[in-house]
Amino acid sequence: MAGKRQMGDKWQYTFKRSGILDKPLYLTFSNESEGDEYARKLDALLDRGIVPTEHQAVNRITTIESLIRQYLRDAHVKQKDIEVLNTVSKMVGDKPLTLINANWVDGWITDMKRIHKLKPATIRSKVGALARCTDWGTRKELIVAIDRPLRTLPEGYANYTELDSKLAGTTKTDTERDRRLEPGEYERIVAVIEKGVLPRKLRPYIIEDKEAVRDIFDLALESAMRLREMYTITTDQSNVDKKTVFLDRTKNGSKRQVPLSSVALKIVKRRVENAKQGAIFPWWNGDLSQAYLKNTSNYLSHLFANIFEEAGCGDFHFHDCRHEAISRLFERTTLPAESIMKISGHISHRMMMRYLALRGSDLAEKLW
Repeated sequence: MAGKRQMGDKWQYTFKRSGILDKPLYLTFSNESEGDEYARKLDALLDRGIVPTEHQAVNRITTIESLIRQYLRDAHVKQKDIEVLNTVSKMVGDKPLTLINANWVDGWITDMKRIHKLKPATIRSKVGALARCTDWGTRKELIVAIDRPLRTLPEGYANYTELDSKLAGTTKTDTERDRRLEPGEYERIVAVIEKGVLPRKLRPYIIEDKEAVRDIFDLALESAMRLREMYTITTDQSNVDKKTVFLDRTKNGSKRQVPLSSVALKIVKRRVENAKQGAIFPWWNGDLSQAYLKNTSNYLSHLFANIFEEAGCGDFHFHDCRHEAISRLFERTTLPAESIMKISGHISHRMMMRYLALRGSDLAEKLW
């Protein structure tokens, strides 16, 4: 709440909000009642994290770091870009925006290969996130980027050339996992879950709510949903009658409706009936903070890593369930790739091209 004091025939009000106001805000009024009324309204806005435009600090956007900071504060940025831009800020945040041109961009990409030895996918991720940030800055007239050097890169710019590999001492390539469940592995994994106990050096680890663990594993194989997408499903998102689940918290930020197979429908229906309201799985309490979600995802990923290890398939990761599910959609249905993309939530055809090979080989078997 604002502090106030009388200064002669005027009244001065002081507003302080850590994390909202960069520094204390001092306002002076000639009338106490007028000042009290304004302070009441401003306090209510500050309590909600809103700083009126006329009271926002005027920051000079001179470096990549200052542009990123403004972008993250004022724009609607996807969580993935937030994480990537934080690493970009640490890497090149002190670079003046006036020096960002094609030569600098090329040099930055070269450094990411030869010095940091990053994979092409990681390089593309950083360049893409910074490009979206500078696009926003240009539109807001915070910066001037006439040639848009982050948007005019040639195809394959992130791939290592022969010289890159020689100077880096290594060649980094994108490794797209294609791990599938081998015959007998599903049964062994389920057996470990049903047993409900994982061996430990000191004492056995008891799997809590093994039915939920089995359900989320089976749902992943049937629906191609990601781990976080599943454990945050609520009863309100589940439409048993229409055999769908509506996802509004996805990795790429786009909402989608997931149709359920008969197996997936039984799982969701049972969990909805048991949950009554709220999340249908027991590991999420509705907290949407990134720290809580990350901890929950890490817990479940670690749990399944131990389950897979005990089942004798330690090189299988939970995310491989998604690859398995999408592969099954191509193998077992006649749905076009575009429809499967809507189910899986992929927004790039490039990501789906490797799955098309499955359908091609299946069709080849039917040719004379």
